[in-house]
Amino acid sequence: MRYLILSDIHGNREALDAVLKDARDRYDRILSCGDLCDYGPDSNYVIDWSRANLASVIRGNHDRVCCGLDDVEKFTDLAQASARWTMEHLTPANRTYLRELPQGPIMVDNSVTLVHGSPRHEDEYVTNLQEVGEIFAFLELASRAQGDAALPCFFGHTHHQAAFAKAGGRIRRVSPPLAPTPEVRLLLDPGAAYLINPGSVGQPRDGDPRAAYAIFDGGSREVALRRVPYDTSATEWKILAAGLPVKLGARLAFGR
Repeated sequence: MRYLILSDIHGNREALDAVLKDARDRYDRILSCGDLCDYGPDSNYVIDWSRANLASVIRGNHDRVCCGLDDVEKFTDLAQASARWTMEHLTPANRTYLRELPQGPIMVDNSVTLVHGSPRHEDEYVTNLQEVGEIFAFLELASRAQGDAALPCFFGHTHHQAAFAKAGGRIRRVSPPLAPTPEVRLLLDPGAAYLINPGSVGQPRDGDPRAAYAIFDGGSREVALRRVPYDTSATEWKILAAGLPVKLGARLAFGR
């Protein structure tokens, strides 16, 4: 089974469409690590598409806030302004869909684990090697307790594409493709553990404005971290036309 793995689409139709065009014929099922909505102007489009096409999806913190399950006051001023706009514009059906999304972690086909922030907490940011080491230790304890082999764990939330592998007590980081390179491939060692962030489709913050995603081939156990350019200016103009904060559009071209 080949999985197209997305995260943090954030209501960005142009980025999502570019990813789907780039990934065509390379996957069998689509999975998401959450944050379908907010920041971008097309949350309803993205959620409608998700309802029709995602095989498995978990909620993100923006999904949770924008459907009323959590307090918007937890966000920064910029994020609050965006979330309030999104809450006002979501259709009732899409608001209900967000409310019913499961909380990670979830296991899919006994092949992958999906979380939003981390296996310990859906809002936890995992950004540096110390945090990565703590999560690997947590996963090892969980695997021993359940008697299960470690599955590759895909996470989002940080908007930084990367993969981390632990084998023989050592952790290494696999960096994403640098522009203009479209892809970095990683062959998974059955004796190692993996934390993989496919990156953000609609709001990259790792300095690369290209939409990010991953493909995992469960047969060959190979992961491709991919980037694809899209028309950031089109999304920016739609953000401005909607009356959303200017910064939400301006930062797209810089991947920040």
